[in-house]
Amino acid sequence: MIAIILGTRPEIIKLSPIIRQCARKGIDAFILHTGQHYSYEMDRVFFEELELPDAKYHLDVGSGTHAEQTGKIMTGVEKILAEEKPDSVLVEGDTNTVMAGALAAVKLHIPVGHVEAGLRSFDRTMPEEINRIVADHVADALFAPTEVAKKNLHREGIPDEKIFITGNTIVDAITQHRHMARKKVTVLSDMNLKPREYFLVTAHRAENVDVKERLAGIIRGLQLIQSKYRIPVIFPMHPRTVKMGKTFGTAFEGITVTKPIGYLDFLELEAHAKLVLTDSGGVQEETCILQVPCVTLRQNTERPETLEVGSNILAGAEPKGILQGVDTMLHRKQNWKHPFGDGKAGERIVKVYAKKKERIG
Repeated sequence: MIAIILGTRPEIIKLSPIIRQCARKGIDAFILHTGQHYSYEMDRVFFEELELPDAKYHLDVGSGTHAEQTGKIMTGVEKILAEEKPDSVLVEGDTNTVMAGALAAVKLHIPVGHVEAGLRSFDRTMPEEINRIVADHVADALFAPTEVAKKNLHREGIPDEKIFITGNTIVDAITQHRHMARKKVTVLSDMNLKPREYFLVTAHRAENVDVKERLAGIIRGLQLIQSKYRIPVIFPMHPRTVKMGKTFGTAFEGITVTKPIGYLDFLELEAHAKLVLTDSGGVQEETCILQVPCVTLRQNTERPETLEVGSNILAGAEPKGILQGVDTMLHRKQNWKHPFGDGKAGERIVKVYAKKKERIG
């Protein structure tokens, strides 16, 4: 039996191909939702939209300091794992849920698999970087999406027999979810948008939205873009960004701010955007796969492969740098080949968990 531990919507997206593959193969698995960003009740529609089974357990730990949140998750996860006694635990990514879930499991001597292992920004001021490193160093099976990720793990002394290059489950997820979206989604017509005639924005990281000057710089950069290109700048705004914008008295003139939207709607907006601006690691990957130019509102990235193939550029939070990044990407040919695999990562990961002795490479 596999315990699949998740707590944020990006984790649901990236674990969805594995959840579906377990069901397809008749492998006993259950979902434990920590509620790190949202309560399970708020995420229930997300499970329904992606046609996934309900979580068996939900902790609803909510927000708090990193220590408070991590402690609550570890306490709740430990109790459930002690009762269920799964054969293994699976976590994905770099959140507090990942680190806390992995630590709780390993303390109970339950083997841990880490999906998307080996990513590094080499910036330890980011809490995500600490979470990745801890999870990688306690995990028994490290599912590295690329050769770059594998080299990072080797550099830190993790033995080769623990590492499996699988590709990234985001490729599986996009393939599966775009098929769903085509049947269900009408977001472009609902918002009166035309393909390649709008920019799409996401920003939620604390280092951007919790700092008045950085948030103001990003907004000013978006306004410069709208003024130059004269097409809509669509910004589905994360609750954290809304809260901090109100706190700082930030003005969003010239930008179309919307409430957060469902994943399938967002995927369609992303696929048809002229360009996407983001501070999200997952969106950097998705745009690369969808052949949509990306400008990252950060000075570093744990997805260097996107920079190498030319789908993405780092722009930071300065207005002129953001505008320059957009200009550069719009003049760049969109003929890159994404480096994240063939869309069978979920299948490969489940093979390892089904204890088939074949080596993934």
